[in-house]
Amino acid sequence: MNSSKSRDSEVLIIGAGPTGLVLAIWLTQLGVRVRIVEKLAAPETTSRAIGVQARTLEFYRQIGFADTLIAHGRKAPATNLWVDGRNMLRLPFTEMGGGICPFPFALVISQDIHEQLLEKHLAGLGVKVERRTELAGFEEKNGSVIAQLKLPDGSTETCEAAWLAGCDGARSLVRESLNIDFGGGTYANRFYVADVNAGGPALNGEMLVALDATDFLAVFPLPGEGRARLIGTVCAEAENGIAEWKHVNKSVIETLRMNIERVNWFSTYRVHHRVAAQFRRGRTFLAGDAAHIHTPVGGQGLNTGVGDAVNLAWKLAAVLRGRADATLLDTYEPERIAFARKLVDTTDKVFTGVTSQRPFDRWARRNLVPFVLPRVLKIAPVQRFLFRAISQTAVSYRGSSLSEGRAGAVHGGDRLPWVKPDLDQTGDNFAPLTSLDWQVHVYGDASPEIQAVCADRKLPLHVFSWRPEMGRAGLQRNAIYLLRPDGHVALADPESRAMAITSYIDARKLTR
Repeated sequence: MNSSKSRDSEVLIIGAGPTGLVLAIWLTQLGVRVRIVEKLAAPETTSRAIGVQARTLEFYRQIGFADTLIAHGRKAPATNLWVDGRNMLRLPFTEMGGGICPFPFALVISQDIHEQLLEKHLAGLGVKVERRTELAGFEEKNGSVIAQLKLPDGSTETCEAAWLAGCDGARSLVRESLNIDFGGGTYANRFYVADVNAGGPALNGEMLVALDATDFLAVFPLPGEGRARLIGTVCAEAENGIAEWKHVNKSVIETLRMNIERVNWFSTYRVHHRVAAQFRRGRTFLAGDAAHIHTPVGGQGLNTGVGDAVNLAWKLAAVLRGRADATLLDTYEPERIAFARKLVDTTDKVFTGVTSQRPFDRWARRNLVPFVLPRVLKIAPVQRFLFRAISQTAVSYRGSSLSEGRAGAVHGGDRLPWVKPDLDQTGDNFAPLTSLDWQVHVYGDASPEIQAVCADRKLPLHVFSWRPEMGRAGLQRNAIYLLRPDGHVALADPESRAMAITSYIDARKLTR
């Protein structure tokens, strides 16, 4: 077995799932030399995660990818709650998320197509995924990561990089090599996922969750007439053996009067809920499923991995380009691990309640849930809260060392509120975020002092004429908002002081 020394790269990415691909795209567009390796010979051809949330589409818009993905997916305009064969509640996303973001819908697209489109986008930037190439081992030495890669022909190659990112999934070799604990648990039930052709009144192009006394079923519409993704449970007699479609619990399917015409793909799995004890050790980072896994029903996993990738990408680029001290990278773990822990805890509680077979829980699903939930979820503020949570537009880093101040209802660490364009404007306030750079926003008028400090510090300044909807979005007139490259507010200063900008930048050793 021969060994050779590879070309250098600044960041070596292990794993070419959505997390690794998004990390590679962002880094490449920020001018960082990357190398991304994947042990699989070709992209997955089976459908896995299918939900793409609004916050992910906002990140994709920043890199010019959102429209491509939307064109290949299917917009789900609403979600429904069915109990014992009755549609108890319909929640239209356009009403829940109207005014919150430019993508008030859930995009349904199978992960295999999603990954293929991301890989094509990355190739268009000049970076090719190195397939049938896997990590054999690595060590940190003399300020670099020295990795041993096993190539398709069986030979090994030494790759030296400044940083390594483990995006290699739930069975991450990177995480295991670092002996990082992956604490959590596994649900008792065995679940299935199936892509089907089907008909029936419940299959109307919208998402739904259906419950009865003994089971639950989640249904997601797929592109194409009569196609859907089903997630449910397997019968008890097939819990430990080989499960087929005939072993699926069909009580909810029958109650919904759903006619399954053809099963195109079927798989079973155990659901885990785990979070790595650390997301970083030295020059190595964990992201995506390598760092956290949980139930897929809420459509959060893939999107959380994309959030990890974006958070890590701009920080790595800033440090590698000498625009920030290496201590900036210390903020990746606390920002992302806090969200991962909260998400896993929340989805665990919801999923346990939906699938529990305890007598009280079964009674509550049939009697309490149909009575209480529709009434609560008809309240507009509750709907907006729910949309923000599911779409991940509510993700905030208020506790981060990078977050400072408050102006209006917006705190440092919050995602910048979206304001739709005026009829006389050509773009919304998210349009400047495509620069993937630090910038200052003022909604109203920017003082000469602010203009001067932005010019001196080479910070792009974007001034938006004040409109009442800006105040309704939580923004304060004439305040300054210093934005990070990921669209989160770093500094919010209600007094619009030039000194606030310079103090923030100098304290964190940021340069241009």
